[in-house]
Amino acid sequence: MSEPVSVIGSPISPYVRKVLAMLELKGVPYRLDPIAPFVGNAQFTGLSPLRRIPVLIDGALVLNDSSVICQYLEERHPEPSLYPADVADRARARWLEEYADTHLGDVLIWRLFFQLGARRFLFREEADEAMVRTAREQEIPAALDYLEAQLPPTEFAFGALSIADLTLASFFRTAAFVKYTIDATRWPRMAALVAAVMALPAMQKLAALEDHIVRLPLAEQRPALAAMGVALTATTLGDGQPQRGFR
Repeated sequence: MSEPVSVIGSPISPYVRKVLAMLELKGVPYRLDPIAPFVGNAQFTGLSPLRRIPVLIDGALVLNDSSVICQYLEERHPEPSLYPADVADRARARWLEEYADTHLGDVLIWRLFFQLGARRFLFREEADEAMVRTAREQEIPAALDYLEAQLPPTEFAFGALSIADLTLASFFRTAAFVKYTIDATRWPRMAALVAAVMALPAMQKLAALEDHIVRLPLAEQRPALAAMGVALTATTLGDGQPQRGFR
């Protein structure tokens, strides 16, 4: 039996969450180093030159970027498939993943979650309230309007569960930590998609871990996960001083 892969990154991150969801759904064993990118040490920078999470290590192979990692996992472990079989649908699924990783990453994570959560928690700085207000009142609604128009009246974007669904739901899961929820009367298809993904046993398992650590100091998160039975890496790369990465 091959050695488990290693994943570096906190499960609270939407980028890490979708990789962990892929591993859980495909039954691939893994070990986790649940670090925030802001506290990665010099070794972390060597593995992740942009100081971003997740990083996946599979033997001698080191991969950065969640989309690259997920495509690798799909090709390395093709069952169950999490990309649509139809070539056009597969391309559209990758576009929705890209839209989430870039635009939702900007408005939901950097303009909302980082401002109201990580900025206060890690850097002891006040949120940019004007930025948060613009995100809530203009940018996030505009993104939801776009996504609502892309979705069919079914639970998942392409009939069966795909990378698009996992990615979209992962971003709104992180936004929920700062009390953002989708208005189901205005965006019923997006609300239904997120609810369907989050009801999956794999996502419920991850959500339980996230809920347990989200308000703990960073130094306490790793032992808390270990106490819950999570397989962890032998050492951590999360012992550096808090610093912003590259955007």
